[in-house]
Parts: sequence; structure tokens; C-alpha cells
Amino acid sequence: MKIALGVEYLGTDFHGWQIQKSGLRTVQGVVEPALSKIANHPVRVFCSGRTDAGVHAQEQIIHFETQTTRTDGAWLFGGNANLPSDVNFKWAKEVNDDFHARFNAHARSYEYKIHHHPVRSSLKTGYYLWEPRSLNIDDMRKAAAFLVGEHDFSCFRGSMCQAKSPIKTIEYLQIDEIGDDLIIKVKANAFLHHMVRNLVGTLLKIGRGEENPEWMLSVLDSKDRKEAGPTAEPQGLYFIKAHYQSL
Repeated sequence: MKIALGVEYLGTDFHGWQIQKSGLRTVQGVVEPALSKIANHPVRVFCSGRTDAGVHAQEQIIHFETQTTRTDGAWLFGGNANLPSDVNFKWAKEVNDDFHARFNAHARSYEYKIHHHPVRSSLKTGYYLWEPRSLNIDDMRKAAAFLVGEHDFSCFRGSMCQAKSPIKTIEYLQIDEIGDDLIIKVKANAFLHHMVRNLVGTLLKIGRGEENPEWMLSVLDSKDRKEAGPTAEPQGLYFIKAHYQSL
């Protein structure tokens, strides 16, 4: 049988999702032992989207296979009892045998959080990017609008990206102002490695007045990573959820 779970974590003290040969602390590296104790056998999990060091998740989706019969509550609460405080399961349920956390997802959503204030916030360190400089939010929104739809996003593609194609479709890209915070929300059918962070770094250049909104079009047309803005820091990025036809 297959079991799916929603996983929430603070990425601050993790070196990303995926287990590393170096033995560095990763989310997968603590999740698998926690579930293995409940299953009474080694468990290998598959996730909907790997996250980098320092990146957080509101609801990462994972699945694993087991022949062990447990209630949903046993996987959820028993698993949580074996996890550290910066990771927890939000729900657990048995799914169809053809379900796959990664390959069945038809879209994914991210948010990037920016604390936009001249004075840094100790409470938001590690969870937001601090931006003390003035930003033209209207210009950032104009530039963001150019990215909605299907495009070749090579200009935002990280050097370690393993995606077969740079062509992706952004369903929405919006910038919300909540008090002193900016929340950049984006949903797409798939993302390239570092795509969201590179996109945010490019929008910030426009917001600071270093470039005009139309510059985004030339960056997009260039298909060249060197033409875009710098990679935004990881602590502001949150994997929000993966989207499925049914789960």
C-alpha cells in the first residue's frame, strides 16, 4: 500500500530536503527514520518538490510504500513523536497504488516573504528576506505581469538544474503588501532549479529603480542567466503546496 503525508518544516537548520552522502542534516534524513520506526522496516519517501538549504515548506507532499497496516492517526501522531521540533506531519492518508507525490502533481505553489522596513526584525530573521531600501511595488507588479503564461525561463535557471526543458507556465504571479511585509506568490506547472529565487532577485532590481519594468522582457528574451538579477537568499522562500487532480 501507499501512504501520503503533508510535511511542514522550517528549513533554517537543514541542508535542503534530499539526503546527502556527506551526512549533513536534511529533512528527508529525519523524516525517513521517523516513519521507519512506525512501519518497523526501512522507509524510503518520495517528495513533490525538493527544497534547498534554508528553504521552508508549508505543505510538502510525500509518499512511501509499506506492507505494514497502521491507522492514519498512527502514521501522523506516531511519526510526529519521532520528529524534531522543526519538522512535523500535518496529515496522513492511504492513497491509490498509482499515486506519486512528484509525478502526479500538475502544479506547485511558492511564496517568497520580504520584510520591507528600514530596521531589521529579529523575530523574522531566518524566515524573511530583509529589504531596508525603498521599493517601487507598482513597477515590480508591472514586471511580474510579463512573466505570466508559458515562456522559456532559461534566464532564471540555476546552473545545477536537471529539468529537461526550460519552458514552464506560470499561472499567477502576484505581490501582496501586508503591513511592512511583501509576499510574492507564484504558481506554475513546474519550476526550474532556483527559478523563484532568481525571479525575486530580478524583481527587486526593478523595485529598487536599478532597471525599469520593461527590462524584464529583455531578460526573458535573452534566455541567459547572466542577464537576470542575483539569486535571492533562501530564508524568504516557502514551498506552499503541490496541486493534484485528486489526493
